[in-house]
Amino acid sequence: MSNTEQTLSIIKPDAVERNLIDEIKNIFIQNNLNIIDSKKIHISKDEAAEFYKVHQSKPFYNDLCNYLSSGPIVVMILEGEGAVFVNRKIMGSTDPKKAEDNTIRKLYGISIDKNSVHGSDSLENAQKEIEFFFKN
Repeated sequence: MSNTEQTLSIIKPDAVERNLIDEIKNIFIQNNLNIIDSKKIHISKDEAAEFYKVHQSKPFYNDLCNYLSSGPIVVMILEGEGAVFVNRKIMGSTDPKKAEDNTIRKLYGISIDKNSVHGSDSLENAQKEIEFFFKN
Protein backbone atom coordinates (compact mmCIF):
# COMPACT_ATOMS: atom_id res chain seq x y z
CA MET A 1 0.00 0.00 0.00
CA SER A 2 1.46 3.34 -0.95
CA ASN A 3 1.45 6.46 1.16
CA THR A 4 0.92 8.96 -1.66
CA GLU A 5 0.09 12.39 -0.32
CA GLN A 6 -0.33 15.89 -1.64
CA THR A 7 1.13 18.97 0.00
CA LEU A 8 1.30 22.65 -0.79
CA SER A 9 4.54 24.42 -1.51
CA ILE A 10 5.05 28.13 -2.03
CA ILE A 11 8.12 29.68 -3.58
CA LYS A 12 8.17 32.98 -1.72
CA PRO A 13 8.81 36.49 -3.15
CA ASP A 14 12.55 36.54 -2.32
CA ALA A 15 13.20 33.37 -4.35
CA VAL A 16 10.92 34.40 -7.24
CA GLU A 17 12.71 37.74 -7.38
CA ARG A 18 16.07 35.97 -7.63
CA ASN A 19 14.84 33.67 -10.45
CA LEU A 20 15.17 30.50 -8.38
CA ILE A 21 11.89 28.89 -9.49
CA ASP A 22 13.44 26.24 -11.75
CA GLU A 23 16.22 25.37 -9.28
CA ILE A 24 13.70 24.89 -6.47
CA LYS A 25 11.29 22.88 -8.65
CA ASN A 26 14.20 20.63 -9.67
CA ILE A 27 14.98 19.89 -6.01
CA PHE A 28 11.39 18.68 -5.51
CA ILE A 29 11.58 16.51 -8.63
CA GLN A 30 14.96 15.04 -7.62
CA ASN A 31 13.35 14.06 -4.30
CA ASN A 32 10.50 12.15 -5.99
CA LEU A 33 7.86 14.83 -5.53
CA ASN A 34 5.74 15.40 -8.62
CA ILE A 35 4.48 18.91 -9.31
CA ILE A 36 0.80 18.27 -10.03
CA ASP A 37 -0.15 21.91 -10.47
CA SER A 38 1.72 25.18 -10.35
CA LYS A 39 0.90 28.84 -10.88
CA LYS A 40 2.57 32.19 -10.39
CA ILE A 41 0.31 34.66 -8.61
CA HIS A 42 0.45 37.88 -6.62
CA ILE A 43 -1.79 37.82 -3.56
CA SER A 44 -3.15 40.77 -1.64
CA LYS A 45 -2.35 41.49 1.99
CA ASP A 46 -5.90 40.39 2.89
CA GLU A 47 -5.41 37.06 1.13
CA ALA A 48 -2.08 36.59 2.90
CA ALA A 49 -3.78 37.39 6.23
CA GLU A 50 -6.41 34.76 5.49
CA PHE A 51 -3.80 32.20 4.45
CA TYR A 52 -1.67 32.73 7.58
CA LYS A 53 -4.67 33.00 9.93
CA VAL A 54 -3.28 30.15 12.09
CA HIS A 55 -0.41 32.50 13.06
CA GLN A 56 -2.69 35.45 13.88
CA SER A 57 -1.68 35.59 17.56
CA LYS A 58 2.06 35.46 16.85
CA PRO A 59 4.22 38.61 16.92
CA PHE A 60 5.52 37.99 13.38
CA TYR A 61 2.04 37.65 11.82
CA ASN A 62 1.86 41.13 10.30
CA ASP A 63 5.36 40.92 8.80
CA LEU A 64 4.54 37.50 7.39
CA CYS A 65 1.43 38.85 5.65
CA ASN A 66 3.25 41.92 4.33
CA TYR A 67 6.06 39.77 3.01
CA LEU A 68 3.96 37.08 1.30
CA SER A 69 1.98 39.78 -0.51
CA SER A 70 5.07 41.86 -1.39
CA GLY A 71 5.68 40.25 -4.78
CA PRO A 72 4.82 37.32 -7.04
CA ILE A 73 4.83 33.83 -5.53
CA VAL A 74 4.63 30.38 -7.10
CA VAL A 75 2.13 28.02 -5.50
CA MET A 76 2.41 24.30 -6.24
CA ILE A 77 0.72 21.06 -5.37
CA LEU A 78 3.40 18.45 -4.75
CA GLU A 79 2.51 14.77 -4.75
CA GLY A 80 4.50 11.76 -3.69
CA GLU A 81 5.23 9.15 -1.07
CA GLY A 82 4.96 10.88 2.32
CA ALA A 83 4.91 14.25 0.53
CA VAL A 84 4.30 16.40 3.64
CA PHE A 85 7.31 14.97 5.51
CA VAL A 86 9.56 14.82 2.44
CA ASN A 87 8.81 18.44 1.56
CA ARG A 88 9.50 19.62 5.14
CA LYS A 89 12.79 17.72 5.12
CA ILE A 90 13.85 19.21 1.76
CA MET A 91 12.95 22.75 2.90
CA GLY A 92 15.05 22.59 6.06
CA SER A 93 14.78 24.62 9.25
CA THR A 94 12.86 27.93 9.19
CA ASP A 95 16.11 29.75 9.99
CA PRO A 96 18.46 29.30 7.00
CA LYS A 97 21.47 29.61 9.34
CA LYS A 98 20.29 26.52 11.23
CA ALA A 99 19.02 24.61 8.20
CA GLU A 100 20.67 21.34 7.26
CA ASP A 101 23.13 21.31 4.33
CA ASN A 102 21.62 21.02 0.84
CA THR A 103 18.13 21.99 1.99
CA ILE A 104 16.31 24.70 0.04
CA ARG A 105 16.51 27.18 2.91
CA LYS A 106 20.22 26.52 3.49
CA LEU A 107 20.93 26.98 -0.22
CA TYR A 108 18.67 29.95 -0.94
CA GLY A 109 17.16 31.40 2.24
CA ILE A 110 18.21 34.93 3.21
CA SER A 111 16.72 35.16 6.72
CA ILE A 112 14.03 33.63 8.94
CA ASP A 113 11.49 35.86 7.18
CA LYS A 114 12.90 35.55 3.68
CA ASN A 115 13.46 31.80 3.75
CA SER A 116 12.42 31.20 0.12
CA VAL A 117 9.76 28.51 0.61
CA HIS A 118 6.67 27.54 2.55
CA GLY A 119 5.39 23.99 2.94
CA SER A 120 2.35 22.57 4.70
CA ASP A 121 3.16 21.23 8.17
CA SER A 122 0.53 18.46 8.25
CA LEU A 123 -1.75 16.51 5.94
CA GLU A 124 -4.75 18.37 7.35
CA ASN A 125 -3.18 21.79 6.69
CA ALA A 126 -1.99 20.63 3.27
CA GLN A 127 -5.61 19.98 2.26
CA LYS A 128 -6.72 23.40 3.55
CA GLU A 129 -3.81 25.21 1.88
CA ILE A 130 -4.28 23.43 -1.46
CA GLU A 131 -7.98 24.33 -1.29
CA PHE A 132 -7.05 27.95 -0.54
CA PHE A 133 -4.99 28.39 -3.74
CA PHE A 134 -6.52 25.82 -6.09
CA LYS A 135 -10.22 25.93 -5.27
CA ASN A 136 -11.29 26.72 -8.84
